Amino acid sequence: MKSLIIGLALLGVGACGSDNEPGRQEGSESAASTVLVDPARIETALSGFVERGELVGVSALVYEDGKEAYFGAFGMADREKERPMSRDTLVRIFSMTKPLTGVVLMTFYEDGHFELDDPLEKHLPEFAGIQVYAGEENGEVLLEPPARLPTIRDILRHTAGFANGDDSDQSGVGKRYRELDPGNFENTLEQMSEKLASVPLLYQPGTRWYYGPSVDVQARLVEVLSGKSYDLVLQERLLDPLAMKDTQYTLRQDQLERMSALYERHPDGSFTRVPDEISLAFNIRERPLKPGGWGLTSTLEDYMRFARMLANGGELDGVRILQAETVRLMATDALPPELTDRWWLVNKGQVGFGVDFAVRVAPPANQAEASGAVGEFFWDGLANTLFWVDPQNDIAAVLFNHYWPFGKTEIQKEFRDAIYYRDETARALNKAKAGPDSPRLSD
Repeated sequence: MKSLIIGLALLGVGACGSDNEPGRQEGSESAASTVLVDPARIETALSGFVERGELVGVSALVYEDGKEAYFGAFGMADREKERPMSRDTLVRIFSMTKPLTGVVLMTFYEDGHFELDDPLEKHLPEFAGIQVYAGEENGEVLLEPPARLPTIRDILRHTAGFANGDDSDQSGVGKRYRELDPGNFENTLEQMSEKLASVPLLYQPGTRWYYGPSVDVQARLVEVLSGKSYDLVLQERLLDPLAMKDTQYTLRQDQLERMSALYERHPDGSFTRVPDEISLAFNIRERPLKPGGWGLTSTLEDYMRFARMLANGGELDGVRILQAETVRLMATDALPPELTDRWWLVNKGQVGFGVDFAVRVAPPANQAEASGAVGEFFWDGLANTLFWVDPQNDIAAVLFNHYWPFGKTEIQKEFRDAIYYRDETARALNKAKAGPDSPRLSD
């Protein structure tokens, strides 16, 4: 169990690759212009999972038009200690660390420290001379030069070609990655980057979307550009300005009492607690590694402040983190149409990928696809956390769970359904609530 949890934590491979994220949508029309958050529907959806024993605990926070529209917490954060889920419960956000790193790096983009198409080796010279996997012959790994150099744009959208150590990759490259173990807790980001650079690329840059350690490389790039450790820059440029006081890698003693347990969900629907010495192994003491792609713990309140900043075009409570045009750039699909090999990203529906976010590029194609509006950007995490920002409807939503494997319940589907619904009765009720002059509704 230990190796599997740590491996998934490092890579995020299982964090976002499930196809258990569909939503109910009538036809293929976008949900935009008919959405008004209905707290009763969300309450029913979330509480039902706990009442049926399908979740140990769940919580959610939704903002609409810049105001809190819903908060709810159900079940237990720690079943064995009888501690309920609450607004200030801390959870492991795993791959939802990635969007924070993307924002921090893009502050350096705004400052003119790099261009998106700069070769990676310009700023991280360890990647100079990197080779690309070209198959194997008689047990020997064959290599070829890259058709073009991996760029910063590639590490922002997972197209650099990096292997990720996934056990399903039994190539010589995958074995080499696992042997070097770049994501080991005891590596610094500098050591991580040097080890990763000594692993051949698994594919030619720009030819495949392949989820992996790119965001850890982003964090290392922040260190090189700033001359400071990544965690310090994260604190200075994002966490402190946004007053995200409960988001960190290493838990303080007082925070341990608010930390959720992590549960393993079994095929029969039962849950067993993952021992704290495993689930909290990274967070209970200071580690040399400060990964950009995973590792943070946070609260609903904190993560919503991050989401609201993005929803508000890079600013919150008078503090500007990014310019609005930079947020739009991050939330714009950066995958070229000819890049058709997108691994499990296709399970997210009609989406592309921007800077550390999936981006919805078309309305849901059918009723099995995740509910949502064109232009929304989102990401999720191994413990079934989720957030999204919907500019069309001015909605920001954060959902917290604390179990793995990823998926295995319909919680993300039902949460989205509760916001993006289309039935006529609910639409009429919301129209009455909004008033006859609401510009948000249409028949």
